[in-house]
Amino acid sequence: MLKNILGRIYALYALLLFVITMLIVFIPIWIASFWPEPKPTAFFIAIGRQWMNIYLPLIGCRARLKGQEHFAPGQTYVIVCNHNALMDIPITTGYIPGANKTLAKSSMAKIPVFNVLYKIGSVLVDRSSEASRKQSVADMKHTLSLGVHMLLYPEGTRNRTAEPLKSFYDGAFALAIDTQTPLMPSVLFNTRKIQPPEKTFYAWPHPIHYHVLPPISTTGMTREDLPALKEKVFKIMWDYYTTTKL
Repeated sequence: MLKNILGRIYALYALLLFVITMLIVFIPIWIASFWPEPKPTAFFIAIGRQWMNIYLPLIGCRARLKGQEHFAPGQTYVIVCNHNALMDIPITTGYIPGANKTLAKSSMAKIPVFNVLYKIGSVLVDRSSEASRKQSVADMKHTLSLGVHMLLYPEGTRNRTAEPLKSFYDGAFALAIDTQTPLMPSVLFNTRKIQPPEKTFYAWPHPIHYHVLPPISTTGMTREDLPALKEKVFKIMWDYYTTTKL
């Protein structure tokens, strides 16, 4: 009972601190939004990295990184990551070396202040619209052509199950194959412990680990190779998640 109360107080503290720090970084990001791409994205990610470096320790959730050396200079990647909590997105985007975008619901761009952050840091999609889904694929391919990484969560939505991963959708793997871009698995640990999926407005501090794994070449692959690639990456991430001792 006491932990539930403290967890809700902590969640309120973390939320208020997130909003306050977001408002501080908003002005320079808003100014950068008028620049031509990919400059706004690169600036947004650089600011976001410093933002997380300050914010996460203040809420007792310091991030510990591993594997960032797998990013080769000048190489663009399609990065896939597991998804357990709302805080996954600012953490992963902030700690991927170099400019990157993720895929986000277009409805997020209708929220004041957030709209600027999402328009810069994301490719927006209305999943209920076939035209929007097709346009988002074109936008992601264009993003990669600018030298900006695409970060995707192949589980689609947050994993609320008891399993380490949910089954993967095809999108990230099709994008990597179609553009012949290396696909880089990554695994995020402990955000589920901070924001348990079964609890509402509750959080608890815990260190976070974000591990980037060696990239997989898609050179020469076709759509026929997609099921095998998806299965291979799923197994790599599952095995790493279940066997890694932190």
